[in-house]
Amino acid sequence: MVRTCPFDPPPEYRTLREQDPITQVTFPDGVTGWLVTRYADVRAVLADPRFSANFRPLRTGGAAAPDTPVPPPLPGMFIMMDPPEHTRFRRLLTGQFTVRRMRQLTPAVEQIVAEQLDAMARAEGPVDLVQAFALPIPSMVICELLGVPYADREEFQRNSATLVRLDASLEDTQQARQAMSRYVHQLALAKGAKPTDDILSGLVQSGELTDEELAGVGMLMLLAGHETTANMIALGAMCLLNNPDQWEALRADRSLMDSAVEELLRYLTIIQFGARRTALEDLELDGHQIKAGTAVLASLMSGNRDAEQFPHNPDQLDVRTPYSPHLAFGHGIHQCLGQQLARVEMKAALSALLDRFPTLRLAVPPEQVPMRDDMLIYGVHELPVTW
Repeated sequence: MVRTCPFDPPPEYRTLREQDPITQVTFPDGVTGWLVTRYADVRAVLADPRFSANFRPLRTGGAAAPDTPVPPPLPGMFIMMDPPEHTRFRRLLTGQFTVRRMRQLTPAVEQIVAEQLDAMARAEGPVDLVQAFALPIPSMVICELLGVPYADREEFQRNSATLVRLDASLEDTQQARQAMSRYVHQLALAKGAKPTDDILSGLVQSGELTDEELAGVGMLMLLAGHETTANMIALGAMCLLNNPDQWEALRADRSLMDSAVEELLRYLTIIQFGARRTALEDLELDGHQIKAGTAVLASLMSGNRDAEQFPHNPDQLDVRTPYSPHLAFGHGIHQCLGQQLARVEMKAALSALLDRFPTLRLAVPPEQVPMRDDMLIYGVHELPVTW
């Protein structure tokens, strides 16, 4: 399936939602499973404990034998774990990402945003909005929260990019994972000797995690904390610039920012291939018999375009749309832990961008913007803009 518009899912998803919302498919690794495309069914899969969050990673290179067992999740990678293991890790982190604490971070995030915009203004354009703005903001914030030196960003950003590439070789993926794990492990040792006021120090001091688990949790948070939000900021800005009526509506009425952020999250849904699950037992899903051990891919971006849930014309971006629960952050017990932080960062970034550069525009035709079709997390590789 191929996108015909950079902001829309491939058109086949609409056909599947309407005609065959739970359909058998062969994944790129050669494994046969099920693709779920309707909003209600996606939520049902993500909330059902009969589906395990542990799965064989989705890659385009190298077919897997149909009977290859799903490997156990790596230590600390709790997004691929089920209760009670998942509960243990989630409990340690939930208090760090409360709505109240994330809102308290707003002034610090706004200061980071202002500094990046100052640097952009000095450059006088054109600039790459990804490198100059969208990537530094969440990278600085997650580094501050975790206690990671921002000076080390090039190393972890390079390894992160490898880990989310669909076409990365197994060797490259393993090397990137090992490098990030070693880095976080060494940092955790330093925190143990001299703790500071950050999440990683808190996890070390809790004494509840092994060294391997600490490295896994830190690596996961570092990866998720900058890759996702950076791409939402850049792709969201491009989307608004491609819809000038929406850009102008938001610039004229800043009270629309909350709804605009939720609408962009729904409309763009950057986790482009969805949430993969494994059936733990033989079960039935809306009349379909799914065997134990079968892979199921719940398409978040297709669910977020389902007209039964979003009757306002879900294929049209409208920043005035009242909030309706979307799937951009997933659903169920694995719903994104950092979603409130992502909202804070997106609101601060887009508000300041509108204020400082009201005449912002693309410096190249939209079709020349390189899209991240080759990544698990969708977005743009670079976004040349001027003003």
